[in-house]
Amino acid sequence: MFTYLKPGIRERLVSENKLFRIDADGNRLDAESAGSSGQRIVNLLGPIPLPLARGEEHPTAKWYATVRATELAEVENLASNLREQGGQHLFAHLASSMAVNSVLEIGPAATSKSPLVRVHSSCLTGDVFGSQRCECGPQYEAAIDRIARDPEGGYLIYMAGHEGRGIGLWAKAATYLLQDAGENTYQANRSLGLPDDSRDFSDAASLLKYFGQERALRLLTNNPKKMEDLTAMGVQNLTRVKHVSGVNDCNRRYLEAKREWGHGLDEDDLG
Repeated sequence: MFTYLKPGIRERLVSENKLFRIDADGNRLDAESAGSSGQRIVNLLGPIPLPLARGEEHPTAKWYATVRATELAEVENLASNLREQGGQHLFAHLASSMAVNSVLEIGPAATSKSPLVRVHSSCLTGDVFGSQRCECGPQYEAAIDRIARDPEGGYLIYMAGHEGRGIGLWAKAATYLLQDAGENTYQANRSLGLPDDSRDFSDAASLLKYFGQERALRLLTNNPKKMEDLTAMGVQNLTRVKHVSGVNDCNRRYLEAKREWGHGLDEDDLG
């Protein structure tokens, strides 16, 4: 069921170069390396061919599942305990013990000079349910299409732990109720005693360093803070590319709040 439950499977994947590690600077490590003391290590599993049915282009991407080594170690210990207890239902505990991010490599990204990149924060309501309260779903699909159509190809990094700008789905649901009572998206966060934006882009930075390989990267985003955070974490040669999609009557007030907060959106973008 899980590769960390079967040591033989893990050894096979390592020998096939399908399971490996990178450090915070994007350097590839030996699969068994613990890295320097206190250093953040990210495990990658892939590439896995993944035909996509999102957007209009329907490309086949190379999918890499990624997770921090510290989280995976905790799950491996938990798995050992669950094996002793038995009971299939107990293994559901493993799914909630780590945030698994993803990288989709689309087109000739591995050999191009300037890949197009999207670091997309998970949004269950927008990406899965198709909610129009935000622009996340349309942005996600538009990013796949833009990367697939671009002659340079590129990467979509999907950040699993970023729901609601990092506050989680439960708190996000509460902010929606506060927004319905008149507050904007940032005021609602503050009313709950939460930051405007608490997302951690450090894993995304490591993945961009590894896959970007010091090339010029074109980042699809309207958020200057995302650019600033990634640059501060050592991702070089980033150029911001505006990415406007999915504007509608249900989310225009939300997007106006984003623009006032500093997002690179013009009045015409929200028209």
